[in-house]
Amino acid sequence: MSDSIARRLEEYTIARSHEVLIVKAEIDGEYDEIAIFKGFSSSLVRSTAFDPEIPVLPEGAKIVSVDRLYSPYNPNNPRYLQQGLSWETMESLLLEIGI
Repeated sequence: MSDSIARRLEEYTIARSHEVLIVKAEIDGEYDEIAIFKGFSSSLVRSTAFDPEIPVLPEGAKIVSVDRLYSPYNPNNPRYLQQGLSWETMESLLLEIGI
């Protein structure tokens, strides 16, 4: 799991603790939004398992887009750094900081 997309995004939020990521993804044909902050992931649409070893963003999930926001995250007043990033763009940000 150390090289999984989910793990890399969680590591990113540890390195950039002033940011929250909102990942829009397709998982098993269903839409999901996942908030990632300080190394933890939680679905905003589906239930999240209590066991942190069960990935919220499983392998094989299709990343639709990623939003970068300032923390703390307030869904009623989100403060965006960037919206609608493709996985390729987000991956470039990960590589910039060595993740």
